[in-house]
Amino acid sequence: MPDTVRVLLFAIVFLVPSAQAREAASKLNVLFIAVDDLRPEIGCYGNNLVKTPNLDRLAARGMIFTRAYCQQAVCSPSRSSILTGRRPDATKVYDLVTHFRTALPDAVTLPQHFKANGYHTAALSKIYHRGYEDGRSWSEPHWYPNGQTIDTDPTDSTKRMTKRYGEGVVEYAKFSGAKGPAFEVSNKLDDDLPDGFTAKEAVKRLHELKEKKKPFFLAVGFLKPHLPFVAPKKYWDLYDPDKIPAPKFENLPKGAPSYAGHVNGEIHGYAKVPKDNPIPADFAKKLRHGYYSCVSYTDAQVGRLLDALEKEGLAENTVVVLWGDHGWQLGEHGLWHKHTNFELATRVPLIISVPKQKTAGKKFDAPVELVDVYPTLAELCGLAIPSGLEGRSLRAALIDPAAILPKKVAISQYPRGGAKTNIGQLMGYSIRDERWRLTIWRNRRTGEIAAKELYDEKNDSDETVNVADRSENKRVIEELSKYLPPLPKR
Repeated sequence: MPDTVRVLLFAIVFLVPSAQAREAASKLNVLFIAVDDLRPEIGCYGNNLVKTPNLDRLAARGMIFTRAYCQQAVCSPSRSSILTGRRPDATKVYDLVTHFRTALPDAVTLPQHFKANGYHTAALSKIYHRGYEDGRSWSEPHWYPNGQTIDTDPTDSTKRMTKRYGEGVVEYAKFSGAKGPAFEVSNKLDDDLPDGFTAKEAVKRLHELKEKKKPFFLAVGFLKPHLPFVAPKKYWDLYDPDKIPAPKFENLPKGAPSYAGHVNGEIHGYAKVPKDNPIPADFAKKLRHGYYSCVSYTDAQVGRLLDALEKEGLAENTVVVLWGDHGWQLGEHGLWHKHTNFELATRVPLIISVPKQKTAGKKFDAPVELVDVYPTLAELCGLAIPSGLEGRSLRAALIDPAAILPKKVAISQYPRGGAKTNIGQLMGYSIRDERWRLTIWRNRRTGEIAAKELYDEKNDSDETVNVADRSENKRVIEELSKYLPPLPKR
């Protein structure tokens, strides 16, 4: 064979990118970052107390959705909704013991849709609620920082589980499962705790994914600031305890039904937490200090991921979305944790960064929902938007912060059992527009309306007074009530 022919063949085979390589290079990757219990009390959302330089860095290269809301303020229902693009009334996940595939066996999840379109999909730590993983979503087993990997299909009667032991095994068990103290100033290094160990694994995976030369959807879940508030000492030292403010308002709103709140059962389950409500001021300040410390600890781990994207040369072709699964109450209304329809429980941080985004650093102020993330990522990455999704794409908002979206409200919901209401099983549907929050409590069987709450978020952002019974607000209630979902089929 003549030398000139050999050179030509070499060039064709080794120097000209294959069609597969060219296609991979043209597709955007997705880094999907979930943070447990993170309320939007971070620097880029206007809070000067909380130290979050890396979340602020992400916001500077992306867009902040200032009024983003979860579908239900508790882990599994919220995560099931964002990952299926369906609301709790469709997934039938209202609790921590139901898998969405019971009601939606053929649902195509967000990562599953990317997987079907040629992406390598992988999950690290908490993405679905622990114990309710979905094997069909991922190209490889779901990884946890205790060394466990899970490849689970909930329709399969056998649960295949493999164990890989390494760093972080004992710490994950200690701080993620046991009901020990509610907070701890840890002398351990970042990587000796689960979220640091997860960040370390994520950095390694980003390098490996780059080498695969295949588009990827990498989901990375961080546990903190979920209880217990355990973070290395250096993050506690970022805060002066004397400068941590008490809640502005520590009672349920005047005129609200008692079942709008709860009895703080989750936090009382931890050791050494005073049993009475309200929680004493000194102890409450320590809890708030712990929460903020955990936020800063997680912020540092997010920074490691952003650094890895830049180091691997992936920043210019990777969409980054960071979201909280629900908000968190730090003593406001006398409440701790989530489990309500109030603003602080349902409002979440949502930051989306797209390569070469012309609106980087801008804010979008109209209400949006976590169910909107699925169609948004599909459209941004050039994938078809599946039928049946209940959200809408936010691509128009990412292009123009002044864009007007088709739907002008966000809808959250929360159930209350008959023992708590004395009038049967209720579902509270909360409808939020740019100014008002209307919550309608409806009997889940008959549809009978039990109570209404209306809060003027412009003039009463702490939700201190329910103004639903004021005659001047009748039209507001009528307009927002048009968005009340129909009674779901049982």
